[in-house]
Amino acid sequence: MTIAPLEDKNRIFTNLYGWQDWGVKGALKRGDWDGTRDILAKGQDWIIEQVKASGLRGRGGAGFPTGLKWSFMPKEPREDRPSYLVINADESEPGSCKDREIIRHDPHKLIEGALIAGFAMRASAAYIYIRGEFIREAETLFAAVEQAYDKGFIGKNACGSGYDFDVFVHRGAGAYICGEETALLESLEGKKGQPRLKP
Repeated sequence: MTIAPLEDKNRIFTNLYGWQDWGVKGALKRGDWDGTRDILAKGQDWIIEQVKASGLRGRGGAGFPTGLKWSFMPKEPREDRPSYLVINADESEPGSCKDREIIRHDPHKLIEGALIAGFAMRASAAYIYIRGEFIREAETLFAAVEQAYDKGFIGKNACGSGYDFDVFVHRGAGAYICGEETALLESLEGKKGQPRLKP
């Protein structure tokens, strides 16, 4: 069986080489934020079923099905226990540079994906944890988040969907261990970034 290379129309990240504008104008030209409101209108369960059907798996080594993981989130949000989406862009493994390139050249794709994932999991906000050494990338991401707020893509009534969703960017302090999920959460909470026991 011969597997053909991806055609440009099938690529998710279309500006990884940075040949086009990373800002909102360039993102809109590439199709980012197009139809996002329609996707949200189909509902959380529909999105989760689409992700399950896609076969998408986590990249953490175990290859856990993403749609299944999303389906574990509580179906009814509680005022006293809000849900959050945490995006690990710490990228502390040597030689790994995927997060850096996405943030540097296609940040709106990341923010749009955060909105859709957060909506599917009934989260009220996303926290993007970015490696402390990624200075220029952090500047780009902060600017892209601001652009998304200005356009009404995130924040109150995100994309005109009736759903409120905030995105926060948190810069790490450069500790290798904060790439591990529980250490990252400790760091986000303002504590020393070290692993904790999982429930």
